Amino acid sequence: MEFGAYLVYRVIFYFKFMDKQENTKSSFSQMEEEILDFWDKSNTFQRSVDKEAPNGDFVFYDGPPFATGLPHYGHLVGNIIKDVVPRYWTMKGYRVERKWGWDCHGLPLENLAEEELGLQTKRDIEDKGIEKFNEYCRSMVLRYSEEWQKIIRRLARWVDMENSYRTMDADYMESIWWVFQRLWQKDLIYKGYKSMHICPRCGTTLSNFEVGLGYKDIKDISATARFELEDESDAHLLAWTTTPWTLIGNVALAVGEDIDYVKFSLRNSSRFPEGKYIASREYLNNFQENLNDGEIEKIEDLKGRDLVGKRYEPLFPYYAQGESIDDRENGWQVYAADFVTTDEGTGIVHIAPAFGEDDMNLGREKRLPFVQHVDGEGRFKPEVKDLAGLEAKPKDDHQATDIEIIKYLAHNGLLFHKEKYEHSYPHCWRCDTPLLNYATDSWFVEVSKFRDELVGNNQNVHWIPAHLKDGRFGKWLEQARDWAISRDRYWGAPLPVWECDSCGERKVVGSRQELEDLSGEKVEDLHKHIVDGISFACDKCRGQMKRIPEVLDCWFESGAMPYGQFHYPFENKDKFENNFPAEFVAEGVDQTRGWFYTLMVLSTALFQSEAFKNVVTNGIVLAEDGAKMSKSKKNYPDPVFVFDAYSVDATRYYLLSSPVVTGESLNFSEDGVKEVLRKTTMTLWNVYKFYSLFAEEEQVEAKPGEANILDKWIAARLNQLIREVTTNMDAYLLPRAVRPVGEFIDDLSTWYVRRSRDRFKGEDKKDKQEALQTTKYILVELSRIMAPFMPFIAEQLWQKLSRNDFADGEQSVHLQEWPRSGSANQEVLDKMRQVRQVVELGLAQRDEAGIKVRQPLGEARIKNQELSEEYLELIKDELNVKKVEFGPDQEEEVILETELTPELIREGIKRELVRFVNNMRKNSGLTLGDSITIFWESEDEEIRKAIQNYQEEILKDTLAGSVISGSGQEVDEEKEVNINNGKIKIAIKKAN
Repeated sequence: MEFGAYLVYRVIFYFKFMDKQENTKSSFSQMEEEILDFWDKSNTFQRSVDKEAPNGDFVFYDGPPFATGLPHYGHLVGNIIKDVVPRYWTMKGYRVERKWGWDCHGLPLENLAEEELGLQTKRDIEDKGIEKFNEYCRSMVLRYSEEWQKIIRRLARWVDMENSYRTMDADYMESIWWVFQRLWQKDLIYKGYKSMHICPRCGTTLSNFEVGLGYKDIKDISATARFELEDESDAHLLAWTTTPWTLIGNVALAVGEDIDYVKFSLRNSSRFPEGKYIASREYLNNFQENLNDGEIEKIEDLKGRDLVGKRYEPLFPYYAQGESIDDRENGWQVYAADFVTTDEGTGIVHIAPAFGEDDMNLGREKRLPFVQHVDGEGRFKPEVKDLAGLEAKPKDDHQATDIEIIKYLAHNGLLFHKEKYEHSYPHCWRCDTPLLNYATDSWFVEVSKFRDELVGNNQNVHWIPAHLKDGRFGKWLEQARDWAISRDRYWGAPLPVWECDSCGERKVVGSRQELEDLSGEKVEDLHKHIVDGISFACDKCRGQMKRIPEVLDCWFESGAMPYGQFHYPFENKDKFENNFPAEFVAEGVDQTRGWFYTLMVLSTALFQSEAFKNVVTNGIVLAEDGAKMSKSKKNYPDPVFVFDAYSVDATRYYLLSSPVVTGESLNFSEDGVKEVLRKTTMTLWNVYKFYSLFAEEEQVEAKPGEANILDKWIAARLNQLIREVTTNMDAYLLPRAVRPVGEFIDDLSTWYVRRSRDRFKGEDKKDKQEALQTTKYILVELSRIMAPFMPFIAEQLWQKLSRNDFADGEQSVHLQEWPRSGSANQEVLDKMRQVRQVVELGLAQRDEAGIKVRQPLGEARIKNQELSEEYLELIKDELNVKKVEFGPDQEEEVILETELTPELIREGIKRELVRFVNNMRKNSGLTLGDSITIFWESEDEEIRKAIQNYQEEILKDTLAGSVISGSGQEVDEEKEVNINNGKIKIAIKKAN
């Protein structure tokens, strides 16, 4: 093909394929759908799992999502990561089974069931019937599974969803019972009474890491209360609290023994009641600084120990005189405590043992009265006569009850001050209800017993990002508390604990067979409404043993997935034990205190091992403005629209190359995906289309050329790319692995193909063949490199270029080996980099001088004397100069001779003329086989001379049969343009 024809093709292809975006979007989307069908028909995923794996198994654990909602961008990121890594290690010669899982139990599903059934409380559930409620939950579990399957398939995620594990299946639940029994046998399970957070809406406790999932900054109202001393009726202790609702449960005040306190009097203040008060010296100093009116007189300096033992009048009368309260004699007095500080507040801490960990510990130590005026549903008990039935922390108005408490204090002369207070407060991670710190009983895994082993096992794990290892996750392990694993709920795996109703003896059951042997009943379902009806005789006293009512935390179930998914140890014993721990897991960064943590706790407790060797954590995907993605606000594009508009491959590349796959947040940009489509996907496809225009595919062997410097360079760049991608994929550094792919595609298109365009003309058949062979070789190898990241276009390229190499014609790029890097010729890479730097500097000088690249120049002088002739030819052509000379003594790296001779000007005019004519060809819809006649009229002498001097080149570069001076009749297109400050009228007509 002539060079002019090539230029026409490039113009036509660019405008038809790249600028008409609507057509391009649909064509790529359709291409991806066709590839999906090809994979389905040829069973490619299963073949990739079943193919020979010389390196053995690569074990990947897939964390189970809840099927009660539709997938969002956060899910997409995680699933892309979970697809890329297994694809890569499969190509590296490993067998990578990928089993999908569903998280079926727990509060997320129960809350949804309650909403649909119109149930408000646990009492409503029990009135309806636990069996009916649980069966309704069961029916809801896979409601959105079809939508999940569609989006996962469209995303090109290869995973076995047909044989997925489900945490509600009897086999999975039986493995959970085995886990619990093993922990019990290791003396790592106990029942304890502790101060914990409860969700009054859900009516159950939350573990400490669940509490950490739901903190929100809210504005509350704080109160400083006046506690009247018994021996000094005119003196008051001041205590500050951000939870006024707990003041009804107050039974003591705490001070620091060595803290400095002051007794002072306050008079003539319009904002604060007069009287004598005791508070820390720091509080008084701050109070004086901010007091606008009033008089303060210091009466006495005190130490905290001076206050210990002083008694005071209770703020509320409901429990102080009650017969049901034990240890009343120890209540309502001052105690010393080491947790008291003067950082904020008055230096005197209000103690309510039923509503705080420090409070409860002090209560146990000092045998304080235990006043729990709030029930398990978060409402004040009937004894609180003035406020009975109020919610302690209402979801709709979390300040409402605190305001009522403050009104009571003010009415009874017990309030010193109130003010707004902004702080971080825990909310239920599922129903968004404010949590209450509440003393209650729960079953615990005694994590504190093996905390050091947890920390040690974490040192064996490779974390992405690395800082999580000793940071967020490591520090969480160092401070790990005992794990509350029981829930006072219904839809979950029951705790397998049976308790004798006579002697209190307990028995932990570890399997269905064991329960059948004990009870004589057939056991097929292990849910609460089934096993609660199964009892058996106590070995100790022959009394009746019945199951305790609690179910397990759903996090316990997900943490047990390595065992539950295989029904271990009842099945697949060797398979599990030979492949534990997993090579790889991936989830969001929030799972450092969720799934990653529970996996690690159970694996350490059971096997003294980490559960996984490598972990990739992704960050949060936000709307483009940085706000949380919201369906109601419609502040983000629907993922399916993005797939259809810009392709899944572009979406995958965009997300994989972003910081979101290394634990950071990402403001999702639709334009960012669009840019990947244009700069990466379409550029690559453009290269392939250009290659196919010149190649009869079956006649081209894929191998790198050895003569032309461009062939040597692109082969070296390919080896460099393979090495870079492999190194970073082995280290699970996904952005560092995927970004070089885009950079390589840019080099391939804008340097190799563009610089090789003359070679494809066919005048030198050997050189043309080597260019074609090199291009095919590069595209074939690149399809293998891209396969994990952009699986669709990688497959498309492979099928177009390599499928004829296989007998069955159905081979996939995803069944190939990962490419091995050869020797990257560093000298060639270095010298080509120097060439491109010289070109860049030279083009900058052209731009500064206002001289277009199409205008030839006489000379370029470069400082570098190490470049041989083949490199200098590239510089000469790129800078459009007649010759390149060395100027070793010059300060600049490159200097262009910008003085234009008449001959140079005329050659520049010729190039501009060719460009305009080829644009007119494109606008007229002419093909490469259409010859034209060019008509022209111009009074400009330089233009006339340029056409006269370069007529043969104009004919060649525009596919014209003749160039005629004058106007033509019935032309296809005509226009008047300016070239080099001269006017010319140009017309073209298709030749007969």
